[in-house]
Amino acid sequence: MRRALALARSVMYTTTPNPRVGCVIVRDGRVVGEGATQPPGGPHAEIRALRDAAARGESVRGATFYVTLEPCSHFGRTPPCADAVVDAGPARVVVAMGDPNPQVGGRGLARLREAGIAVTTDVCLEEALEINAGFVARMSRGTPWAWVKMAASLDGRSALHNGVSQWITGEAARADGHAWRARSCVVLTGMGTVLKDDPRLNVRGVLTTRPPRKAVVDGRFEIPEDARLFDGTEVLVFTARPDAAKAERLAGRNARVVALPDGDSDRVDLPAMMRWLGEHEFNEVHVEAGAGLAGALVSAGCVDELLLYLAPVLLGDAAAMLRLPLLEHLEGARRFEFTDTQRIGADLRLRARDPARWQALREPVACR
Repeated sequence: MRRALALARSVMYTTTPNPRVGCVIVRDGRVVGEGATQPPGGPHAEIRALRDAAARGESVRGATFYVTLEPCSHFGRTPPCADAVVDAGPARVVVAMGDPNPQVGGRGLARLREAGIAVTTDVCLEEALEINAGFVARMSRGTPWAWVKMAASLDGRSALHNGVSQWITGEAARADGHAWRARSCVVLTGMGTVLKDDPRLNVRGVLTTRPPRKAVVDGRFEIPEDARLFDGTEVLVFTARPDAAKAERLAGRNARVVALPDGDSDRVDLPAMMRWLGEHEFNEVHVEAGAGLAGALVSAGCVDELLLYLAPVLLGDAAAMLRLPLLEHLEGARRFEFTDTQRIGADLRLRARDPARWQALREPVACR
């Protein structure tokens, strides 16, 4: 199963909106076939593994399949994998987690059992869920899995008092951040960042045939039409003040303007934005924004995970990472759970997720 998980990670940047899945076929103690899901419309992991076995001249009858996600049981862009597995005649199928897609939801496992195939489930479930948290979130709750990426000093400062922030962390941390951009479906920022930094929001240093799309939260629709992020790749602009003429001009630069006002204010309805992204098959959202938007997303309950790069420096009286409401009691604090700590160059990468939101993802994929 760990080899199957490695195969799933090998297609981290290519399968969206489909899940990242790996499959390994073992017979008589030998790997006779393996594969990973291809880009949308291409063969799934099980089919790739079966074709690999055939190319090796190996029989898979009586073998054991190790697959990181329940084989699909419906016709989508490709035929059901569960039928192909049954036709191959394995003795056993080991599955890391169930498929939260309502069109599958246990039907793939039932199809295998009905064919007399022994099924073992929930093997390395946590690792499999980690790879596909976005897909599971979109299928089970209708919104993507979202993380906020921040770089800060040891005293929690993200910029100097005059706004200078490049660069607090080192080159290795910045490169690691681009790998997280690459795995996401969309890189999201706010108007403050666009006006201050004029970012490209693209992926650099990571080879991917499916770069993430770009998105800006721009309540007043003030985005400059010559901003560098308008480079021909698709850009989403979420606003509360639509302007048909400007939207038409930006459409010529491959930008789509989405009006989601939060009542009568100039603010974008952030939960509605996340629902919109889920409806349009975005699995993962990578947020790189200033303290205002980052804090607003946390306050609105739109953030699942924090991705924090800490540099071994002290900045003193400077800008904070997040702008959150003042608290009178600790009971009102938003609490996260550390899941990973890793040295990246001279800096430290911390990952922390909302434990309740993670537990809610486990429920639809834990097999019964």
